[in-house]
Amino acid sequence: MSGAALGLEIVFVFFLALFLLHRYGDFKKQHRLVIIATLLAWYLCFLIVFILPLDVSTTIYNRCKLALNSSPSESNGSYVTLAPSKQKCFKPWSYIPNGIMPIFWRVVYWTSQFLTWILLPFMQSYARSGGFSITGKIKTALIENAIYYGTYLLIFGAFLIYVAVNPNFNLQWNQLQTIGIAAANTWGLFLLVLLLGYGLVEIPRSHWNGAKRGYLLMKTYFKAAKLMTEKADAEENLEDIMEEVRKVNESIKYNHPLRKCIDTILKKCPTEYQERMGRNMDDYEDFDERQNSYPSEKSLVKLHKQVIYSVQRHRRTQVQWQILLEQAFYLEDVAKNETSASRQFVHTFQSQESENKFFQYFYTPTVEWYWECLLRPWFYRVLAVVLATFSVIVVWSECTFFSTNPVLSLFAVFIQLAEKTYNYIYIEMACFLTIFFLSICVYSTVFRIRVFNYYYLASHHQTDAYSLLFSGMLFCRLTPPLCLNFLGLTHMDATISHKNTQPTAYTSIMGSMRVLSFIADGFYIYYPMLVVILCIATYFSLGTRCLNLLGFQQFMGDNEMTSDLIDEGKELIRREKRKRQRQEEGENRRREWKERYGNREDSTRSRAVHTDQKESSFSESNTSRPLSKYTRSNGRTERDRIELLQDAEPLDFNADSVNDDPLESESGR
Repeated sequence: MSGAALGLEIVFVFFLALFLLHRYGDFKKQHRLVIIATLLAWYLCFLIVFILPLDVSTTIYNRCKLALNSSPSESNGSYVTLAPSKQKCFKPWSYIPNGIMPIFWRVVYWTSQFLTWILLPFMQSYARSGGFSITGKIKTALIENAIYYGTYLLIFGAFLIYVAVNPNFNLQWNQLQTIGIAAANTWGLFLLVLLLGYGLVEIPRSHWNGAKRGYLLMKTYFKAAKLMTEKADAEENLEDIMEEVRKVNESIKYNHPLRKCIDTILKKCPTEYQERMGRNMDDYEDFDERQNSYPSEKSLVKLHKQVIYSVQRHRRTQVQWQILLEQAFYLEDVAKNETSASRQFVHTFQSQESENKFFQYFYTPTVEWYWECLLRPWFYRVLAVVLATFSVIVVWSECTFFSTNPVLSLFAVFIQLAEKTYNYIYIEMACFLTIFFLSICVYSTVFRIRVFNYYYLASHHQTDAYSLLFSGMLFCRLTPPLCLNFLGLTHMDATISHKNTQPTAYTSIMGSMRVLSFIADGFYIYYPMLVVILCIATYFSLGTRCLNLLGFQQFMGDNEMTSDLIDEGKELIRREKRKRQRQEEGENRRREWKERYGNREDSTRSRAVHTDQKESSFSESNTSRPLSKYTRSNGRTERDRIELLQDAEPLDFNADSVNDDPLESESGR
């Protein structure tokens, strides 16, 4: 069992990262390199969170063995060997042999740092580039990242010159490596506290509000009004871009050197626009370079980039609108079924997706009514109280974890109590719950945050490549300081506990922060206390109010603009509901008509076919008889047909041929 736990967690975390990436990304349409890079970044960050509790339990066991083998004597402080009978160390079930964890952490950490500082920024620019070739995209990415990389190289070069000139500094390579790690962790800790302060308050509050049916329904109406505005804006933007594509498509003909670029742009357009532009295209007209002015390749690259962005945004708003409609219809159904006397959940519209039969067998309408109308609100309230308790413990520990005598951090108290009894299961569970809650508070904020339309993680496969790569960058920058902060809360970091004990394998690769004492003894200890101010600001929704004042409409119950948007969204949902009801009524009428008159129409059709067969057989029998009896009548019919055709000849009305006497015209004919 020594390496089984590590192997199981590695496999489990991989499938967890793959599942989340499949929910937000699109494996079929997005580039494989984007999917692989984002999956690797998410996987490494989640892996650190899940493996760190095993590192803690292994470190506690190694400390026990070290204390068992050597103990200071009472006389001169030297170390003497203890008898095995005086103390016994129990090996944890998830024990990882020595030498494995340092190598593992070194590979994981430096790979994540390479991704976040070098590869992912380059791939972001590559993904957003509108170039038509790989070389063009690489060139654009290098130009866009020149300032980004140049800034870091300038700072690092200035620091090296300062160290080389100053005789007081005698830094080795390991110390320079530690300084680089400390700089990256300082930047990550700065952002970590901001996101953590928001998540510690917003997550319990969102679950508490989840128990309020009226609150969720009003917020859904508010989202519908905002999303409709964004949807209309996306459609208008797409129309403008498609109009530019149409003009360029008509100006550049089939034998123009830039025609391949136009074909590449057309492939990115929606199907209906491609068909419309294809019908108006005349490929038989040559281009004349002297008469017409044609767009340059640089302008086509810019247009290509705009087409990719506008099509992605339009598709995302369409999908989000359908999802929001389903959510609004379901919340309205819940509000109606709360007063139902039959205690069976009735849906206004049947689900368009085919549900699992096994799920339908157990999740009956009665079970659904009890869960949605009775149990779910209370479950959300209890969960909100538990999460709020965790948040209070985290805030208290963040403000007191620097105190080692007495120990005020509650997480450190829990770990030290379990360490005395060597209850490794409890230690790992306590560590896992602590770091998992911290990760949820931080990562959920990353998933919720939206920077206009440049960064936005949208579910149901609607996240673009730029946002996926940016999320991978944030995860790789936030996870190392998050783990260091967790080790400080539990006093497993020697820098915080001020004890000369064996460090964890994770902190050993970080190096000694004593090289930068102002960071180790100042920033790392006192900056996390700002989480209290951020939690208070989040509780009173100061950020939401500031955004509302700046013109970015946010959901606020005591705002007139919010009430107007709720009414607008309610009317939009009512209109879509009537539209869908009419569609379902039409489908039901067609289905009933087919069921009622389908058999009769089939019998009538078969009877008509049988009659036609009889008539055809009768005509064949008549044609086989002698035709002498009918020659006179046939001749008369032919003569009448000729006369009718002659009377039906058109007259040529001109001045010379017009005659007023019809008899003369007949005799002349």
